[in-house]
Amino acid sequence: MNKPQRDITLRFLAEPQDVNFGGKVHGGAVMKWIDLAAYACAAGWSGKYCVTAYAGGIRFVAPIHVGSLVEVEAKVIYTGTSSMHIALEVVACDPKSLNRRLTTHCIVIMVAMDENGQKVEIPTWTPKTDKDKAQHKTAVKLMEMRKKIGEEMEIFVE
Repeated sequence: MNKPQRDITLRFLAEPQDVNFGGKVHGGAVMKWIDLAAYACAAGWSGKYCVTAYAGGIRFVAPIHVGSLVEVEAKVIYTGTSSMHIALEVVACDPKSLNRRLTTHCIVIMVAMDENGQKVEIPTWTPKTDKDKAQHKTAVKLMEMRKKIGEEMEIFVE
């Protein structure tokens, strides 16, 4: 197996079919791009087919306009036995100016699967830089918070 790839950036132009009734790219299109980048990142790290287990903390901080150059940056910030926490940022700009601005960010958890749909072990990622260590620590805190939220949400499950 080749060396795992920790991060990836997908780049493309926002197209007219991505627009909502307000004339901006709709959130569903952005969420699709996020899922695609998370998959590419997780598959690159694990060398396996991966599925989305969780997407959360999605923050839409600025609109994306049709014709914008969009970059979806994804990187592994935590690994479990079969899961990977992927931090994602969506940035956009006018392709003529290249004045990039953050539009959306979130965390997605992907799980590596075998051909029978069973979880499989993945390589461990170890943070090295101070920024990596801080993101890793945040991922651990978010896991604890999701567990508490999941327990609270049980009331809605029949």
